Amino acid sequence: MLDAVVVGSGPNGLAAAVTLARAGLSVTVLEANATVGGGARTLAPGDEPGGEHGDLFAGLPAGVVHDVCSAVHPMAWASPFFRAFDLRAHGVELLTPEVSYAQPLPGGRAAVAYHDLERTAERLGPDGAAWRSLLGPLAEQWEAVVAVAMGDHRSVPPGVLDGGSPLRATAAAVRFALALLEQGTAAWGARFSGEAAPALLTGVAAHTITRLPSLSAAGTSLLLGALAHATPARRGRGGAPEVDAPDLDLGRSPRPRGFGGGWAIPRGGSGAIVAALVADLEAHGGTVVTGHRVRTPADLPAARAVLFDTTPRTLLDVLGPAVPPGLRRALGGFRYGNAAAKVDYVLSGPVPWADPEVGRAGTVHVGGTRAEMAAAENAVAAGRHADHPLCLVSDPTVVDASRRVVSGDGELRPLWAYTHVPAGSDVDVTDTVTAQIERFAPGFRDVVVGARAIPAAAMAEHNQNYVGGDISAGAATMWQILARPTPRANPYRVAGGVYLCSASTPPGPGVHGMGGWHAARRALRDVFGVRVPAL
Repeated sequence: MLDAVVVGSGPNGLAAAVTLARAGLSVTVLEANATVGGGARTLAPGDEPGGEHGDLFAGLPAGVVHDVCSAVHPMAWASPFFRAFDLRAHGVELLTPEVSYAQPLPGGRAAVAYHDLERTAERLGPDGAAWRSLLGPLAEQWEAVVAVAMGDHRSVPPGVLDGGSPLRATAAAVRFALALLEQGTAAWGARFSGEAAPALLTGVAAHTITRLPSLSAAGTSLLLGALAHATPARRGRGGAPEVDAPDLDLGRSPRPRGFGGGWAIPRGGSGAIVAALVADLEAHGGTVVTGHRVRTPADLPAARAVLFDTTPRTLLDVLGPAVPPGLRRALGGFRYGNAAAKVDYVLSGPVPWADPEVGRAGTVHVGGTRAEMAAAENAVAAGRHADHPLCLVSDPTVVDASRRVVSGDGELRPLWAYTHVPAGSDVDVTDTVTAQIERFAPGFRDVVVGARAIPAAAMAEHNQNYVGGDISAGAATMWQILARPTPRANPYRVAGGVYLCSASTPPGPGVHGMGGWHAARRALRDVFGVRVPAL
């Protein structure tokens, strides 16, 4: 009998598996797909030709690698799990763009969020001071902000009331809450006088795929907006790296703080993060089995604990009557949200943005003004396709030249893009996304060598957690962010040794590993009576 089985090899599942294996347990990860990593995979055409649903990037030029879902990773250096795991020590290089994100505006203008806060404020002109006062303190106290956002949403997280400066950390948490009330309500326009700053913040808020303004979207914009300007690698006296304060709850020793911060892009693609986690798991005796879909209890090896990096729907499909009736009803009522539809491009050159400064950004929010983006997101929330939807775009070659490929067609590069659509939409959004980019980058069509769309309705074919195309694994309402998947005191434990550890649990969506880490730590305590290991 195994000690633990993890169903699903996304970042949360792998975080859980690494934590359990480092505690000396025998661990096997079961993955339905032919490749490991869930939404954090990086693949080239032909990498998964024998997959259950065929080649994701069929028809695109060979050799160019694409991120299947996630592409930009501020949480890879900021989340408590990855800070403890230390991706850099495992060979992952996180590259920080000079411009974290940009927002093209009508008339060839653009709002630009540099990694440097002061440079951002200077470009914003009259609204620069307001931007600085909103995000500056949060960026300075990013550890406390992340602790609040990445906790289990049932207890005061470590890092707020403890650590080296509890008063400053608590003040940052309070400041975050007050800013949430401002930016998540009708008061969201009171702070700024111009058009650029509100648009810049709204592009970040729209990652949530929900109505605007809303509290959950404001939380996203403030968290990610702060990390865009955060710089964890500081130097102490004599040039020595400052270190995090010891955190006994995390079971780790002090270590130098992270990378360059900002909205980082892993060299080689998101799959570099997955590869580091898998290598560590295997180094501690764990195994990964691909092509193994779990449909019934008979598909599970005997184990003392089973952790599901899946949605509640999948867990209920597998375990059914084994889940207590009350919890089964509660999990059955878990709501899924609206969706993303993706387009992967191969380009013969950089996107010809009307404002060249946009071309320095690792992430571009293509949607125009705050009013335009709010109208688009609210149309999707009402079940309609927006006429001019918000599109998220990333060119990893802005910082990672290794993603460029020389071929007979010249130098090729990937461009990652998706837009928001109603859940279950089967619309091919290639023309819509292309038109939106062309609107702010005249001549874009001329550099497109190939494009491949994945409609929202097909997203679950390569990742079962994306129900109807919901890449957040559950509607991102404020209630479901705080009380997902149910309001129970322990949101992870289902029954006995069965746990849920996916993005459907706190703290919610994102590549941070925290759902898996929280669940694994509880399993170690409740099932095995084992202390949480150092990472």
